[in-house]
Amino acid sequence: MGKEIVKLKMTMEIFDLGNKDISVIEEEGYLQQKGELTVLIFTENKGTENETRSMITMKPDEISVKRSGAVSMIQKFKKKETTENVYRHPYGMIHMKTMTDQLQVDLDKGNIFISYKTNLNGGNSRRHRLTIRYQSVTNE
Repeated sequence: MGKEIVKLKMTMEIFDLGNKDISVIEEEGYLQQKGELTVLIFTENKGTENETRSMITMKPDEISVKRSGAVSMIQKFKKKETTENVYRHPYGMIHMKTMTDQLQVDLDKGNIFISYKTNLNGGNSRRHRLTIRYQSVTNE
């Protein structure tokens, strides 16, 4: 299958020491399927110094998020497993551990939900909820 243009809305909720921080990104991107592999590609902050390209690769039991540009990282999510990666940003590098609690992907409805905890450089854990919804952009 070729590339399909999609509109997506990504909502990130972070719970840290009783505080809740929410960020929402709405972009157009591409959806591509190859066998049991589905890839969602989009760019945040286009045309700015903070431009970041994101590639979300989905398999039935694993999701990986690769970001490049202003920040770079490859973060893997496997249900009930801990993964590790390095997050690079303009101010340095952070060692990140990710413990995935929930992983739900519904490709037919265009819904992705991940609930996980991160631990940055051995500090306090923070709970995250990442929701991505996407839908095909029909050519009129």
